[in-house]
Amino acid sequence: MTLVQMQSRSAHADLVHRTVDDAMEAAGPQVCDDMTVEVALAVIASSRTDHLLVCDDDGLCTGLVTRDRLISLRDSAAYTDRVRLRDVLGDRGPFTSPMTTMAEAEHAMHYGRLTALPVVDEHGSALGVLALAR
Repeated sequence: MTLVQMQSRSAHADLVHRTVDDAMEAAGPQVCDDMTVEVALAVIASSRTDHLLVCDDDGLCTGLVTRDRLISLRDSAAYTDRVRLRDVLGDRGPFTSPMTTMAEAEHAMHYGRLTALPVVDEHGSALGVLALAR
């Protein structure tokens, strides 16, 4: 016989009705996409955070970089001190809306193997970050 742990109905209902707006953290440090990887790592270290929101010249969020990703990039053979954040981000996103349910956001984070997800408004401005609990 195999034991299966079941979630109570109220916990599941809370997850379905609770939104990202209820759980997101403040946006934290935001940097411009023309910043170099070395400078971004210094900002991460000085702000004692694990990630930075990256914005373009218009102030719109273009993505999020983590300390681990930047360190692995810096330690790669292809790295030069001229690599900018816009060079490592690729396409914009992924993002979530503050109105997204927590169930949908958790699914997206699990599927994309993300530890943090930028929360943006309808114009693309950063409002906060949804991060996995430490």
